[in-house]
Amino acid sequence: MSEAPDLREALQRAGVPVSASTLDRALYSSDASLYRVVPAAVAHPRSRESLVAAVSVARSLGVPVTVRGAGTSIAGNAVGPGLVVDVSRLSRVLSVSPEERLAVVEPGVVQASLQAAAAPHGLRFGPDPSTHTRCTLGGMIGNNACGSRALGFGRTSDNVLGMEVLWGNGSVETLGGPLAGEPGPTTAALAALGEAHLAPIREGFGHFARQGSGYALEYLLPERFAPHRLVVGSEGTLGVALSATVALVEEPAARVMLLLGYPSMAEAADAVPGVVAAVPAAASGRAGLLALEGLDARIVDVVRARGGAVPELPRGGGWLFAELAAGSVGEASALAAQVAGAAGALGDRLVTDHAEQAVLWRIREDGAGLAGRSLGRPAYSGWEDAAVPPARLGTWLRRFDELLREHGLDGVPYGHFGDGCVHARIDFTFDDGGARFRAFLTDAARAVTALGGSLSGEHGDGRARSELLPLMYDERSLALFAAVKQVCDPDNLLNPGVLVDPAPLDADLRPARPVARLPLVLGGDASLGEAVHRCTGVGKCVAPAGGGVMCPSWKATRDEKDSTRGRARVLQEALDGSLVRGLGDPAVHEALDLCLACKGCARDCPAGVDMAAYKAEVLAQKWKGRLRPREHYTLGRLPTWLRLMPAGPASRALARPWLARVAGRIAGVDLRRSLPELPARSLRDELRHRTPRAAPSRRWQVVAPRPDVWIWADSFTDHLAPPAGLAAISLLEAAGLSVAVIPADACCGLTRISTGQLDAARRIAGRAVERLHPYVASGVPVVGLEPSCLATLRDDVPRLVAGEQAREVAVGVRTLAELLLSLDWEPPDLTGVRIVAQPHCHHASVLGWEADEALLRRAGATVTRVDGCCGLAGDFGMTPEHYDVSVAIAETALLPTVREAARAAAGGGAGVVVLADGFSCRYQLADLAGVRAVHLAELLADAGNAPSAP
Repeated sequence: MSEAPDLREALQRAGVPVSASTLDRALYSSDASLYRVVPAAVAHPRSRESLVAAVSVARSLGVPVTVRGAGTSIAGNAVGPGLVVDVSRLSRVLSVSPEERLAVVEPGVVQASLQAAAAPHGLRFGPDPSTHTRCTLGGMIGNNACGSRALGFGRTSDNVLGMEVLWGNGSVETLGGPLAGEPGPTTAALAALGEAHLAPIREGFGHFARQGSGYALEYLLPERFAPHRLVVGSEGTLGVALSATVALVEEPAARVMLLLGYPSMAEAADAVPGVVAAVPAAASGRAGLLALEGLDARIVDVVRARGGAVPELPRGGGWLFAELAAGSVGEASALAAQVAGAAGALGDRLVTDHAEQAVLWRIREDGAGLAGRSLGRPAYSGWEDAAVPPARLGTWLRRFDELLREHGLDGVPYGHFGDGCVHARIDFTFDDGGARFRAFLTDAARAVTALGGSLSGEHGDGRARSELLPLMYDERSLALFAAVKQVCDPDNLLNPGVLVDPAPLDADLRPARPVARLPLVLGGDASLGEAVHRCTGVGKCVAPAGGGVMCPSWKATRDEKDSTRGRARVLQEALDGSLVRGLGDPAVHEALDLCLACKGCARDCPAGVDMAAYKAEVLAQKWKGRLRPREHYTLGRLPTWLRLMPAGPASRALARPWLARVAGRIAGVDLRRSLPELPARSLRDELRHRTPRAAPSRRWQVVAPRPDVWIWADSFTDHLAPPAGLAAISLLEAAGLSVAVIPADACCGLTRISTGQLDAARRIAGRAVERLHPYVASGVPVVGLEPSCLATLRDDVPRLVAGEQAREVAVGVRTLAELLLSLDWEPPDLTGVRIVAQPHCHHASVLGWEADEALLRRAGATVTRVDGCCGLAGDFGMTPEHYDVSVAIAETALLPTVREAARAAAGGGAGVVVLADGFSCRYQLADLAGVRAVHLAELLADAGNAPSAP
């Protein structure tokens, strides 16, 4: 845009970090909504003064400003032209006052971070949206977010006591709270507006809790005057919160969850008034109902289809999750019995176990992403936040279902049923430019307002629904909206196109753009273009803390470009946008450069984004027919070089430091890295005389006699880690089994896939399938020991290699823990052994580490599982340009956990075993921390003499 150079230079002079690069503009052109608006520049203020300067500079140049927190807006109120201001780095909890039960926060504070600061005092911030692991307080203020527990704790507006606000007119005022002074001119003008329009405000606003559309003008009434609460829910169109004073509430002593099953979601909705009336709503320090959520069976089906855990649910096609609080579990359970008696459900189940409750809440919190995958075609936001008075909820859901059928659409409802707020993802089609989308939203707006409802309950109207406000409010109310906007932001620079003078709801629709149909080598989706649009922007990948693998580099850099979402946005732009010019654009390289291909997103992302596969596809397309980077030929073809090198001479040569340095330099390895020690003989060479003499024929048919277990000698186990293979053989033989190593070379092609050498990977994987299938088909268990290679067999190979044999191999090769759990076998006694376990990313994301954990706990061990990546990931951490990030990733979780365990052991605690099945994880620990980690096979085979961390 033409103003970008002047804007950028002016911001730089004011000391505001700013970028107008193609990459950053692409990253911030979308949020979690359907809308795409490319900004001129993106600012990243790091202080209050920097934030004020950013807005002031933009005002002086007449440039629009959109303030953004976590970018999880579903309505399109975090995208805009001009300057996007990312406040996520203003993330301090400035103070917590337990006595007064309040906290002062910056706008970029993540809700979960505030919870962590309040928890030591037995307090919490009440509202908790499903995105609480990444949503910011500034974003919650913008939308008046509520979350599941609004029944007990209220909305954000009910919990904001005061605010320092920078109005769009340039003035700064402190509103409400203990620091509020005399009303400033903007506050006085707002008070005068309220005094002059008492009747229309009293008639049209504040009728029920989830009346979230438009401005909350009830806070202009003299008896309720609270301008800071008017700002809450104004979607960044009136002012910018510089800080906020928020109320904290007492954390309930005990919670239980009551699951109620119904034939359908509409019948679940019919039961809501009776459930709500059965017990009082909870409040700080009191017993009662905290939450009442609705969940559709189709969302649960998606979780099951992905192999996720789903606790037992009562029969039905839809459920209510009722959370009740009390002073004890017994008291809460008694309240649950009252609810069950009034619920009229097909069945009910009380859940008191905290871990099981957490699993259920996780399914509900991932609802937006899961619902987008629960229909026959992709489902979208856009109409996902309507609310009605709870007594009319069943009527609304039936009318909603009728509207879907009338428009040839389908949708999955879920949400905050206790408050009458329904979320949904709908399978809109956009090949008509958005005509059906417009028609449905218009009809739905008429239907919900006819029931006294609101277009929005907590997400804001944004670009999706602001144009429809005349269907909900009369001309007097709309004129008042414009008057409030004129007082606070007379030049219409804050978030233009939202609420007042709205943009058309079908303008700037991202899905309406033609999608590039580049074929996929790795299969799955119809094209790479469609695949990258799986990302809906819900932002689970940008949660600062929490379980899961996704996304290691983002956890180290906190840069949007290094998140799964950021990469997906850049790829979307490259394939069907106008900003990033194809897959060869430098912006694509920047976005994908720090992707470790960990596959964490394939499991942790509720939308099922698989960035590892997308990166492989992009690399394949980019380098097709061209000279590749050196590491693609060296580290990317490592199994070939290991197979060709004589093990003994290579081992002796690399034992000489100067030769190792020369070899590392030739391979493109960072000189700060040591090279792994090469064994004198490979596993298959070591066991050549122990392997059954009956070798496969030329057609790879297994010839008797057969052992009880076959071990697949993947390239890493065979050439780099024979001790793991030998330990597995020893362990299984001690269990009374005859064991043999498959003599055929059967490389899975992992290193070729990760470097985008997909044509070669298909050939290599095809040979592996041909050679492994007879062993799998023979009925003898086949065990893989290297998680990354086994994960490649299960996930990538069936997408590369057509045919039933590839699928049979994928499901037929087991992990060691899976095999041992299937046997009538007692593990060695590990009572008193403390284990710090680093599951390989592919183990956690593709194979699942649950069997390993269950086995270790059955053996009596105390297990600390590290959440996250070791940071090596094949060739990633070996190259000079990635070494520092590799170390930073290791420092996010792995190395601190290992150090803490070592300190505890040194302080007189029990010895600690560091467990890591992945060769790369063991190498990273040895190289960076001097810690010898062991494979599960080594731990169990030598349980009486397990090595300890120093």
